[in-house]
Amino acid sequence: MASSMIHLNPMARGYTYKPAPGETGKATDESIVLAFHQSLPSYNETTLHTLPAVAVALGLSHVLVKDESNRFGLPAFKILGASWAAYRAVLTALGLDDKQQATAATTLMSVAELGSIARDRGLRIVTSTEGNCGRAVARMAKYLGLPVRVFVPEYMSEATRQKIRGEGAEVLVVKGTYEDTIPIIRKEAKEMKESVLVLDVGLDGYEVVPKLQYFVEGYSSMLAESDKQVPELTGGNAATHAVVPCGAGSIAQAVAQHYKAAERQAQHGSAMVIAVEATTAASLKTSLGAGQPTLVPTADTIMNGMNCGSLSTLAWPVLSQGVDASVVVSDQESHSAVEELKSSGILAGPCGAATLAALRRVCADPRARSALALGSEAIVVLHCTEGARDYLIPS
Repeated sequence: MASSMIHLNPMARGYTYKPAPGETGKATDESIVLAFHQSLPSYNETTLHTLPAVAVALGLSHVLVKDESNRFGLPAFKILGASWAAYRAVLTALGLDDKQQATAATTLMSVAELGSIARDRGLRIVTSTEGNCGRAVARMAKYLGLPVRVFVPEYMSEATRQKIRGEGAEVLVVKGTYEDTIPIIRKEAKEMKESVLVLDVGLDGYEVVPKLQYFVEGYSSMLAESDKQVPELTGGNAATHAVVPCGAGSIAQAVAQHYKAAERQAQHGSAMVIAVEATTAASLKTSLGAGQPTLVPTADTIMNGMNCGSLSTLAWPVLSQGVDASVVVSDQESHSAVEELKSSGILAGPCGAATLAALRRVCADPRARSALALGSEAIVVLHCTEGARDYLIPS
C-alpha cells in the first residue's frame, strides 16, 4: 500500500480479461453497441479534451479528458448503459432476444418497432436510482414509448426528482436509502408480470441483466470512441492509463474489461486502470484490502453518484483482478478539480472531476507513481462521467 488513500493491486499487471463462456467477444460487442447508439435520436460523439499544462506539471506525456457532460442531451454517461440495458431487457421480456439479434448489428430490431410490440403487450419499465441512472432509464423508456416507474430514496433532492419526471417517468419516493428501494422494486417486478426490471448493479437474486453485461456493454461505446480519438491527439499512440470513478462498479468494470481485453493488449499493450472513490464510500478500496467484497458505511458527499457502500456482485471479479490501483479523494479535492477543469473550459461535476484529483494524488506519491508507471511516456485518459451540477461547496 502506497498510502492510506491509495491501494495498489499488483496482480492486475498480469490480468487479461476474457469473456465468460456464452459471451461474445468484446470487439464485436463494441461495434454492435456503437451501431445501436448511433441509431438513437440525437446521438453524439463526446469530446476528448487535452490538458497539456497538467501533463507538463505532472511529468506525463498526455492527460486527456473524455467529457460525458452532454451525452444524448443528458449531463452524464449513464444513458449509454441504460439505453442498451433497457433495449435488451425488453427484447428478453418479449422473447425476442435470440442469438441472431445478439450477434449481428444488421439484425437488431429498431427501437420504434420494439416499442410498438412492447406497448401492445402492455409492458412498463421499473427501476431504482440515486440520480443519473434513473433519468437515463426514463429517457430510454421515452424512446420506446413505454411507461416507467422510478423508485428513489427520500434524500434525493426535489430538483433531481423533477428532472426524472421531466423524462415522463412516475417517481416514487421510498423512506430510507437506495438499498431500501431494492426489495420494493423486486416485489413489484415479481408480482406485476408486465414490469421489466432494469438495474445497473448485480444483486443476489437479480442478475439477469447484469450477467449478460448489458449496462457494461453499453458503456463500451464511450471507450470505442475514445480509442479512435486518443491517437488523433497523441501522434498515433494509444492510452496507457485510464482513470475512472467507481460507485457500485459498473463503469469501472467496463473500463477494466476494455483496457485489459486480450485483443486490445495484443494491439496496444497493457494499460493501467485506476479507480477513484469518495473517502466517505470507499467500498472498492476496502474490498481490495480485505480480499473480498466488503460493505462499508457511507456518509454525505458531493460525489453522490459514487455514494455506494457495496459493489455490484458481478463487477467485483473484474475489479478485484483488473484494477491496478484504488484511490480515494475528499470532497475538497474533488471540488478543487472541478474548478481546475472549469478554468480549462471543461464543465464537470464532482464525480467526473474526481478522476483528475485521483491522478494528482497518485502522481504525488513516489511509490504509487513508480508502481503505476506514471512517467514521461504515460498517456492518461480521465473519464469525466458527469457535467456541471449544483452541490454544496465543501468548507
